[in-house]
Amino acid sequence: MQKTIPLLILLFLLSCTSEIKQPPGVLAKNLPKQSALIQSQVWERDEYFINAIAKFELKAKVLGKERYRFDRESDIAPYDLALGWGRMSDQTIIDKFDISQRARWFFWDTDSYPIPRKEIEQSASNMHIIPATDEIMNELDDLVVGEIIYLKGYLVSAMAPEDGWRWKSSLSRNDTGGGACEVVWVEKLLRIK
Repeated sequence: MQKTIPLLILLFLLSCTSEIKQPPGVLAKNLPKQSALIQSQVWERDEYFINAIAKFELKAKVLGKERYRFDRESDIAPYDLALGWGRMSDQTIIDKFDISQRARWFFWDTDSYPIPRKEIEQSASNMHIIPATDEIMNELDDLVVGEIIYLKGYLVSAMAPEDGWRWKSSLSRNDTGGGACEVVWVEKLLRIK
């Protein structure tokens, strides 16, 4: 029994760090879809108010997944997903990058650009994910880097009236740096492959 426990722990740790390698080719060819709201949507989560600012949906490859527990934003967005579409969903391109996430940022590095830098910046993004339901949170828990997913919901702004804290989504796929991440209220999350 004593030998079984370390083996189970090792298997658990390996499953947590696993990555799916997809076949070559673009697996999420379309740009994310963003559209204006027909009517306003507001949700309350604990002491936070979350306001929809645009409808949002996309199919993308999971380039990275990071769980946060101790920052202010983790109260509502426990996960960040680095997502790629277009040629940033092609395994042969992704294999040329070192991708990491920390402190709510998505980082990539490459020895030589397999595609133009501007295309990389416009075809991948770090998204702060606010799960609308416990079921979506469970799906986030189970996501594996390399999977192709479809998500639908809203780009949002969030605030805490008690102290005035605010967090707002980018509305552009062309920006980079601070404030360029999307803050997404996710109402639907499908794992495609």
